[in-house]
Amino acid sequence: MARRYWLLKSEPTVFSIQDLAKAKGQTTCWEGVRNYQARNLLRDELQAGDGVIFHHSNAKPPHIAGTAVVARAGYPDAYAWKKGHKYFDPKTDKSDPTWFMVDVKLERIFDTPLSLDFLKTVPALTNMMLLQRGSRLSVQPVTPKEWKAVLRLADKTS
Repeated sequence: MARRYWLLKSEPTVFSIQDLAKAKGQTTCWEGVRNYQARNLLRDELQAGDGVIFHHSNAKPPHIAGTAVVARAGYPDAYAWKKGHKYFDPKTDKSDPTWFMVDVKLERIFDTPLSLDFLKTVPALTNMMLLQRGSRLSVQPVTPKEWKAVLRLADKTS
């Protein structure tokens, strides 16, 4: 199967790309997704080796901070069963898990983050899901064309 590309959103005050850089092996689980559409992508679509655009949402300004790679395809989010954890879900069953996560490994932190306002001016990114009005999904597909455009922009601003 050909490599696919994704955008994962995280609030930098919760988990930033710098936090990923400090993680053991610069790898961590991407847990806590509690939206069914995003969960379905994590469970069914993201595969080891896929590229990840790391987006800092709810930042001033919101921006793309760098790239990562999916290190492990979707597997049950064990935090859903951990009582007292912020992602605990008493309705999920270990024999039929509701929530899934993937592992991601840092590839690159951009020297200059790419702000959403800047990205909106780039013709190659006109149709990027991230830039569409009302697009709030925390896991989004990215086309190969969009992936290449983001990397070119990062190279030009470094």
